[in-house]
Amino acid sequence: MKIKEIIAALERFAPLPLQESYDNAGLQCGLTEAEASGALLCLDVTEDVLREAVDLGCNLVVSHHPLLFHGLKQVSDANLVQRCIRLAVQNDLCIYSAHTNLDNAEDGVNYRIADKLGLIDVQLLEPTTVNLGSRSVKSASAVIGYLPQGEDSLAFLQRVKQAFGVEALQHNALLERPIQSVVITGGAGDFMLEAALRAGADAFITGEMHYHVWFGHEQELQIAVVGHYESEQYTREIFREIIEGIAPMLPLYDTDVVTNPIHIL
Repeated sequence: MKIKEIIAALERFAPLPLQESYDNAGLQCGLTEAEASGALLCLDVTEDVLREAVDLGCNLVVSHHPLLFHGLKQVSDANLVQRCIRLAVQNDLCIYSAHTNLDNAEDGVNYRIADKLGLIDVQLLEPTTVNLGSRSVKSASAVIGYLPQGEDSLAFLQRVKQAFGVEALQHNALLERPIQSVVITGGAGDFMLEAALRAGADAFITGEMHYHVWFGHEQELQIAVVGHYESEQYTREIFREIIEGIAPMLPLYDTDVVTNPIHIL
């Protein structure tokens, strides 16, 4: 199967027009007419990830975060992005990224987080309609779902901590009412906090938040911040399911490289 056919399947699931204006999802580099020898699935593209792809015999790397957010004025060894581009070209690697288009898609990243938390009746929060020409799809930066039964705040925070396997969980003061409705946005999602408040949610989960956004919401809703990398760790499961659906015999690998740059002592 050609790489372009795999990319087409990824874009049917998460069309590029769903991405945010600042984003650069899609093909990062490489020749898509090549036959796929295998795909390495990751969150971030680093030199170690690309070397791993070469060692595994993969010529396709599928990442969540784009390698190229900004234009390059040179390709040398001046920084990580340039070194990765050189390494990819030298080894005939194709790099493809599905970022905020996958976040905003139905059944995308936020739905996967909701599933890990055991939420039901999950739906897009304040969706917009995106016209793709032949069809229209719904898109939103967050989802809202519900616990089957109300849960006290400490038990809920323990649920979140366990689902993401985090060493430390940031949260505001414990909410003094049961938690049942939950808004989720992976990655850096504090821009959706006001939408969670408008929805009357009991809890808001995201990957990272600016300090001052925390203030003024005591007893309005429970905030839980799990870490950017941690919130998106299950993205690779989505990639795997899409690719296995069209190329069940293609070798697929989850990277063994932990690309999270943040360590907790």
